[in-house]
Amino acid sequence: MSDPSELRADCANCFGLCCVALAFSKSTDFAIDKAVGDPCPNLQQDFRCGIHDKLRPQGFQGCTVYDCFGAGQKISQVTFAGHNWRETPDGARQMFAALPVMRQFHELLWYLSQALTRPAARPVHRQVRAELEKIERLTLGDVDTLLGLDVAAYRAEVNTLLLRTSELVRAEVPGKKKDRRGADLFGARLKGADLRGADLRGAYLIAADLSGADLRLADVIGADFRDTNLAGADLTDCLFLTQTQVNAARGDAATLLPDGLDRPSHWSDAASAPAAPARKDAPRKGSSARRAGASGRKGPGRSGTRNK
Repeated sequence: MSDPSELRADCANCFGLCCVALAFSKSTDFAIDKAVGDPCPNLQQDFRCGIHDKLRPQGFQGCTVYDCFGAGQKISQVTFAGHNWRETPDGARQMFAALPVMRQFHELLWYLSQALTRPAARPVHRQVRAELEKIERLTLGDVDTLLGLDVAAYRAEVNTLLLRTSELVRAEVPGKKKDRRGADLFGARLKGADLRGADLRGAYLIAADLSGADLRLADVIGADFRDTNLAGADLTDCLFLTQTQVNAARGDAATLLPDGLDRPSHWSDAASAPAAPARKDAPRKGSSARRAGASGRKGPGRSGTRNK
């Protein structure tokens, strides 16, 4: 896509779709039960959240994790040409059904766009670009066409390219890389671990301690980062990391993120973890290091870590 911002949530140009279209259950993530199609009681008439600055204290932690990859504004402003679900109640059901479909396609666009920033993946760039353009065209179709698409088939096609991209990029890290694909690392103690170039696709890292760990050039597509301690960790050039994964984790002022991802506002402003041990440098092509101390913004593996 020509403008990367189109793959980032823009709530100002969305009709609060995630606050209506998606269901959630009362839990540690949500203070109430809500069914598909029922507006969240915190949603105001202007489609803004009435407790946006107090979501976590009010029991809506899940809302601070969710990111639609820009699907919300695409449906609101392109698919339905600026007509909201209150104005067109007959089309509301289609609008709500389209959100999770569009989100999956935008997630694929995010991964493909990331693959194109990797010089080491140049051998597959032509195929990646062709796939990106094809999926982008699909997202511009009418809602009936969108809802009739076989999302799983497109995810499989894209995954083949992403796997090859991962192999090419991670080959930049010398030596044998750790293969923890799909591993159950729930609560694992990996403080200061050298995970450069590791395969962590689909790994369960829930509540794991990765403070001070080196995750440069690690493939984390679909990895579950809920409550993962990333204090002082280096995720520079991490492969296929998403804002949803970052939002789900716990970091601090010393956590390093790739360009294009923001430090969540609920992360600690202090550097709570000691410095990681000295380590050999890995190539940093395609993305420069950035200390995650700037102000945050809201916003194929396992698609996200939760359903809002």
